[in-house]
Amino acid sequence: MLPDVVAHRGASAHRAEHTLAAYALALEQGADGLECDVRLTRDGHLVCHHDRRVDRTSSGRGVVSTLSLERMAELDYGGWHAEPPEHADDLVLTHRTAKPERLLTLEALLALVVDTGARLFVETKHPVRYAGLVEAKLIALLRRYGLAAPPSKEESPVVVMSFSARAVGRVRRHSATLPTVLLLGPLARLRRDATLPPAADYAGPSIEALRADPDYVARTADRGHDTYCWTVDDAADILLCQRIGVRFLATNAPGATRAILDGGAAGNVAAR
Repeated sequence: MLPDVVAHRGASAHRAEHTLAAYALALEQGADGLECDVRLTRDGHLVCHHDRRVDRTSSGRGVVSTLSLERMAELDYGGWHAEPPEHADDLVLTHRTAKPERLLTLEALLALVVDTGARLFVETKHPVRYAGLVEAKLIALLRRYGLAAPPSKEESPVVVMSFSARAVGRVRRHSATLPTVLLLGPLARLRRDATLPPAADYAGPSIEALRADPDYVARTADRGHDTYCWTVDDAADILLCQRIGVRFLATNAPGATRAILDGGAAGNVAAR
């Protein structure tokens, strides 16, 4: 069985991460799922943003938790990652017509995917100054969309993820049926007994960890847990994940990754 292809921050190899353009392209490329990171603004809004600061991926500066939604919405989130045009003659035209990419809120992303059939993997970022408020706000938003208490974990359109076992536990206290992933650090030594905290449904190792210990997927499956692996862009790694039975494969280039899974092509998909 092929892994589900999850677009990491959208089709972020080809569009600026966490923008509507990146997620729209991922859906166009046939991604099974979309992944996003969420943080809280100073005034309590959930926004799709990976870094603690906005400096790397926007036209502004500052810490997300100290900025208001209004201030963040004024920034451009696409200019730093403009994909070069196919022809040199298009450079001037691209410069003249490029429109800024605006802030993506989690609510806007939910509205995009709710009718598509794609699964949304939401990572809450920790440590943050607001601690458990991130999960509480997330559950409240999902409740408004009727997504906080799915009939079963397998049927849930949303999966919540974190590197923090405490955060995963908070999600479970809010909802018995919302599936969770405990993400494991890139240098983590995977447990020989493949145990997870009771609140975690899926294991979330990095591709570096699985290269070092590919048998982990089978060990965790024996304990009833599927595996979510991040972030996989090399053809050899993609085929490794398929071979060892990874359930969810997070990638920056969902279209090229699916082509590799279907045809076994070689190379680094993020460069395509």
